[in-house]
Amino acid sequence: MLEAIALPLVKYALSEDVGTGDITTLNSIPSGVNARAVIVTREDGVASGIDVARLTFREAEPRLKFRPLAEDGDRLKAGAALAQVTGEVGGILKAERTALNFLQRLCGIATLTRRFVDEIAGTGATILDTRKTTPGLRFLEKYAVKCGGGDNHRLALWDMYLVKDNHIRAAGGVTAALERILRTRQGDLLLEVEVESLDQLREALRPEVDRILVDNRPPAEVKSAVEVVDAWCRAHPPDSPRMTPGARRWPEVEVSGGITLATARAYAETGVDYLSIGALTHSAPALNLSLEIEDVG
Repeated sequence: MLEAIALPLVKYALSEDVGTGDITTLNSIPSGVNARAVIVTREDGVASGIDVARLTFREAEPRLKFRPLAEDGDRLKAGAALAQVTGEVGGILKAERTALNFLQRLCGIATLTRRFVDEIAGTGATILDTRKTTPGLRFLEKYAVKCGGGDNHRLALWDMYLVKDNHIRAAGGVTAALERILRTRQGDLLLEVEVESLDQLREALRPEVDRILVDNRPPAEVKSAVEVVDAWCRAHPPDSPRMTPGARRWPEVEVSGGITLATARAYAETGVDYLSIGALTHSAPALNLSLEIEDVG
């Protein structure tokens, strides 16, 4: 499935970069010169996108041989090699920048995700991504989050109900929005409601709701919200067919809104089930990678 998603992106990215040809390589290096190159990281990180890099070199020159030296999800130390590429120099150099662009982006997301996952270790909470992704790269970026130990929120607008502040305003309130959804609800899709106050929270607490999203509130208020949800759950034992095995409560509780590495653990220790963090995909710094030719001939 990864190849089916990535291949059109790889083809477009190569066409964008190569255009009518790599004029520097074509005019400076004789044809038929072979080389061995290695992709290395200049800093610690987490691997992601190695197979996307393989596809890039394959599309640039099918005769190149690509050998992975790490697996997606591996922790990398500065100086570690991710992959080796052998074959005609022109093909290697044609694919170099495009392959590194994919790898740097995806490794960067996986690395930042792993930092958040490590930060909240032992709390029972899960790190989630959001839809704040690069247009066209959502599947790959969400894959990178998984490589970093996080999990995916909804993929898009069609695979989960998420009643947000603008829905609530436009519908005329939490109850009005929920009642309209329940008339035509697809029963296998999760229903989540974003709340910004305890009054909205109490309005959203009903058996049909699967998750409460507490948005832009400090940890103390989030902890109070978790206590309200837990009290409601004790009074209303869940029997939802959508309930996840092993869930601590139903509805579950998610928190979002400007969470950083400095604040993540405080939020996780409130007892929430999920922390959703847009920065995983919209602000992850690229991992510093390079391709080095080790041998020619």
